[in-house]
Amino acid sequence: MADVAEMPGQEGFQQMEDAQRDLFLTFHLHNEDYGMAITYVTEIIGIQKITKLPDMPEEIKGVINLRGRVIPVLDVRLRFGLPSRDYDERTCVIVVEVNDSIMGLVVDRVKEVVEIIAAQIEPPPSHGGQGSYIQGMGKIEDDVKILLDIEALVGVPEEECFAETDNVDA
Repeated sequence: MADVAEMPGQEGFQQMEDAQRDLFLTFHLHNEDYGMAITYVTEIIGIQKITKLPDMPEEIKGVINLRGRVIPVLDVRLRFGLPSRDYDERTCVIVVEVNDSIMGLVVDRVKEVVEIIAAQIEPPPSHGGQGSYIQGMGKIEDDVKILLDIEALVGVPEEECFAETDNVDA
């Protein structure tokens, strides 16, 4: 009887994972709306003091101390080659976990969590340019969200930052 009681809990966990598969956190950046799979998102925080690091790419703004953990922060605007802007009260840091590493992504403002099923996602346009961060184009009614490949977006800078912050001796 105890085994039967445990099974619905395991099924419930699997259903929760399946339910998140089509969920995307959307955010605004410059003049466009973007989305990322909610499975990567651990939390959303307001902008806070960022400690700058020397010899980092321009898009790596530095690191923050999030409850005792040092987290690199990437400004998505700069990563995309967009003009920088002053941070304001709507500027957010989306904390993501990719391959057991945590990174903060600065965006203009977070919008909402939306469901976009696979049938509503088209492949990104192929133009030979910097489309490597784009996973697909999500159609929601008359709107289009640019869905990002978070692993490609944070790949190189995340590795550079963690190489320095994980090996710090006291």
